[in-house]
Amino acid sequence: MQPVSAATFDGALTAAGEALVGVYFWGDHCFNCEQFKQAAVLKEAELKAQGVHWLQANVYEDRELGLRFSLHGVPTFYFFHKGKKLGRITSWPGLPQFQQAVAGLRERISAASAT
Repeated sequence: MQPVSAATFDGALTAAGEALVGVYFWGDHCFNCEQFKQAAVLKEAELKAQGVHWLQANVYEDRELGLRFSLHGVPTFYFFHKGKKLGRITSWPGLPQFQQAVAGLRERISAASAT
């Protein structure tokens, strides 16, 4: 996951081009953030298979970025395509639900491309 900050966020989105971008907003000493990190290590292949270009930011250290997205808790995952926000997932729902949500976003991207 590529670290980003308030200063580098927009550039990182632009650099991702047409990729589906997932942004993992997290904080220190966050139980659910640790749950996601453990799942990401244990299920790395399944997460990579979804083809998401990942960015990450510790919003406890970069409060400006947390304020920009009006975060009220972490972990929070935002998803973008071509710089446009597609949706978000709050907390860590577990891998099956997470994969289902990402698949739904991919369907939305495909449907929008077909029109």
